[in-house]
Amino acid sequence: MSKRNAFYAQSGGVTSVINASACGVIEAARNHADTIGTLYAGRSGILGALREELIDTNQESAEAIAALKYTPAGAFGSCRYKLKGLDENKAEYERLIEVFKAHDIGYFFYNGGGDSQDTAHKVSQLGEKMGYPITCIGVPKTVDNDLPITDTCPGFGSVAKYIAISTREASFDVASMAETSTKVFVIEVMGRHAGWIAAAGGLAADEETDLPIVILFPEIPFDQAKFLAKVDEKVKEYGYCSVVVSEGVHHPDGKFLSETGQRDAFGHAQLGGAAPVIAQMVKDHLGYKYHWAVADYLQRAARHIASETDVEQAYALGKAAVDFAVAGKNAIMPTVVRESDSPYRWTIGEAPLSEVANREIMMPKEYITDDGFGITPACRAYLSPLIAGESYPTYHNGLPRYVQLKNELVPKKLKDGFEV
Repeated sequence: MSKRNAFYAQSGGVTSVINASACGVIEAARNHADTIGTLYAGRSGILGALREELIDTNQESAEAIAALKYTPAGAFGSCRYKLKGLDENKAEYERLIEVFKAHDIGYFFYNGGGDSQDTAHKVSQLGEKMGYPITCIGVPKTVDNDLPITDTCPGFGSVAKYIAISTREASFDVASMAETSTKVFVIEVMGRHAGWIAAAGGLAADEETDLPIVILFPEIPFDQAKFLAKVDEKVKEYGYCSVVVSEGVHHPDGKFLSETGQRDAFGHAQLGGAAPVIAQMVKDHLGYKYHWAVADYLQRAARHIASETDVEQAYALGKAAVDFAVAGKNAIMPTVVRESDSPYRWTIGEAPLSEVANREIMMPKEYITDDGFGITPACRAYLSPLIAGESYPTYHNGLPRYVQLKNELVPKKLKDGFEV
């Protein structure tokens, strides 16, 4: 096999462990120096390829690359930019191939969710059509945990850990003040269509820690009367209640509780905040004093309490992507295969990109309690291993020490002028 260069890019919303996948990709590529030449990273994701803004990762020391495993967010920059279909905008795909050809790139590793896997799949198809061989491997990443086939997605376990911990700690806070102050605390979490992150809030309560928690899932159409009755029931029993609401909670007609009417770069409805809507509802109909919070970027950036399981899987899937490519595999994505819940055991599998692209996996009905406001033992058994273990970064002067790369661009070989 002739030696070719490689291109790696980060896509979509970043996570606390996407850089662990980058670490896995880069270290594996360096270990395959007989097959892979220079590994370039795209500045701001796929835009880096379209603009021919390629970062030379060889300029980074082994120590800096290793530190990525403990650094949150996207070290090379990410983007929300979805390439259209081949027939709609073939020029973009042809531009990618043009840049790859100019820099002798024979391997493409795209680290992202369903839209990203779709892009990797389309590029692999275009390479064949244009007679330019390009090996495309997807690297899974999404805090929403909604990719098919893989048992879980890197990024999710750490967000789940953050939400479980935050819900428990906030519940203790509210319990201490409930007699004369706040009785209902509402925390809004990510999850447009899938309620995996919201479900993690249910882990805050267990056999040793009895807490009143009500969860609002996007899989369950919102019923205001039933919700208010459940909150009232909890407050009367415990004196307080914590509500975990997914940003994607919607009315029976499908309209989000917090929809603003705007759209993002992927065409998704922009959501304006479900927590204040729910909190005001509690105030107006039950009269309870409330506080609300939106976890927002904090939940996905919280590397300081990342799940050890999540970090290990993120790194392993990045490494596996390179190993698969060198082995001659193409148009696939490495996956997590769960072998057992307790003790928790997993291995690396693979899935065709064609079966992963643009598909979302929702929470199974058996993971949600019959009343629609909690998680079942089966869901707890699934979630618990994913938040297990700690993988702390090193600290300096009381703060975590994170790496900031040089991100030196290589000289362009093509003419400027391509607009995105």
